[in-house]
Amino acid sequence: MHPWAFRARFRRTAFGWKGSKLAIERIHEALTEIRAVARQDAATAAEGAVLFLEKLSPALSQIDSSSGSLGNATYSAVRELVTLIGSAPVDAAVRKKWLDRLFEAIQKDDPPYIEHLGDHWGDLCANTELASVWADQLLPTQRSVLRDRQRGTYAFFSGTTLCYSALFTAGRHDELLGLLAMDPRPIWQYLVWGARVLAARGQVDDAIAYARQHAGSTTSLETIARFAEEALLKANRRAEAFDQFALLANQANSNLSTFRALSKKYPELAPDKLLGHLIASTPGEPGKWFATAKTLKLFDRATQLAWASPCDPKTLTRAARDHLTKQPGFAMQAALAALHWMSMGHGYELTGLDVHEAHRLAIEGATNAQQTERAQATIEQVLAPDRPMSAWLRRSLGITP
Repeated sequence: MHPWAFRARFRRTAFGWKGSKLAIERIHEALTEIRAVARQDAATAAEGAVLFLEKLSPALSQIDSSSGSLGNATYSAVRELVTLIGSAPVDAAVRKKWLDRLFEAIQKDDPPYIEHLGDHWGDLCANTELASVWADQLLPTQRSVLRDRQRGTYAFFSGTTLCYSALFTAGRHDELLGLLAMDPRPIWQYLVWGARVLAARGQVDDAIAYARQHAGSTTSLETIARFAEEALLKANRRAEAFDQFALLANQANSNLSTFRALSKKYPELAPDKLLGHLIASTPGEPGKWFATAKTLKLFDRATQLAWASPCDPKTLTRAARDHLTKQPGFAMQAALAALHWMSMGHGYELTGLDVHEAHRLAIEGATNAQQTERAQATIEQVLAPDRPMSAWLRRSLGITP
C-alpha cells in the first residue's frame, strides 16, 4: 500500500469551523501528491484518488463553507480525479471495488462535497459493460422513486445522476429518456441527460431546444449556454458556439479571466478581435475592459477605452505608474483619464494624494513622451469650473481659483 501523506491530514473532522483556508491548501497538496505518483504509476495514483475522495467529506464536515471557495476547490478536485480514475489501467475486479467504495462514499456525502461524482459515473465505469451493470443495479430504486414522485410524494435518490450517467455510457438512451419522461419536475442535473442523448445522436439543435424548453426557472441562462456551447463545439460548429453562447457561457470572476477563458477555448480568434467582441457585449460600458486591453499590451485600444466610459481612477493611475518608462504616451493618457474621471465624480475613497499622484504621472509621462503642451491643455480642461469635482481637484493640487 502506498504511504499517502494526505491520509493523516484528512482524518474525520480534521478541520474546524474556520478551517476553510487550511483545507483548501491541504486539497491542493493532496492533488499535487497524487499527480506526482501518476507520472510514474497511474494505477496507484488512481487508488490514491479513490482514497482521497472517500476521506474528503468526513474531513471537511465541520467547516463553515459559506464563502463558496471550499466548494469550488472540491468541485475542481473531483473533476480532475475522475479523469485519473476513469483512465487508470486496471482490471475489472479492481475497478468494481473502486466503484463500490465511491458509491458508499456518495451515500455518506454530508455536506455534499463529492456529489458531482454522480455526473461522471459512466466515465468512472470506463466501459459500456460495467456501466450497464451499474445501471441495472440502480434502476429499480430509481423507478420506485419516480413512481412516488408521480403520485405527488416527495422522494429522493442520491443515485439518480449515477443511474442516468451509467445508462448514457451504456448506450441505453431510450431507457434514459423514458425515465426522464416519468419525472414530473426534473431538475437541471437530471434533464440535461436528455439533452445529451439528443446531442449524442447528432441532433444538436434539438438538444439545445430541449434544454431551453425543459429548464426550470431556477436554471440560469449561463448554465444553459454552457451546455449549448459544449454541444456545438463537439459538433465542430465553432462559429455558432462563439456567436450564440460563448460570451454568456464563459463569464468569470473578472473581465480578464473571462477573456483568458475565451482565448483558450477559441485560439483562432486574434486577441484584438476577441476583445472587440467582449467590448460590444457590454454596450455603454467599454471602459470596464481597460485593464484587459492594458494587460494584453494593446495600448492604443486601452487608451480609447480609458476615455470611452467611466474607469476606476486608481486603476488608471496604477497603469500610468507601471508604464511610465516604457510606454510614456500611454502612461500620460491613463493619468489624464484618471484626473478626468475624478473631476466627473467617479472613483471610491479618493484622497488628495490620489489627485497628486495622477497629476505627477501625467506630467512625467508627457515630458517623457514630449507631449507637455498637450497634457497641460487637457489638465486645464479637467480643472474647468463646470465639472462636479473640479474645485476639489484644484484645492488638492494647491491651485487658487
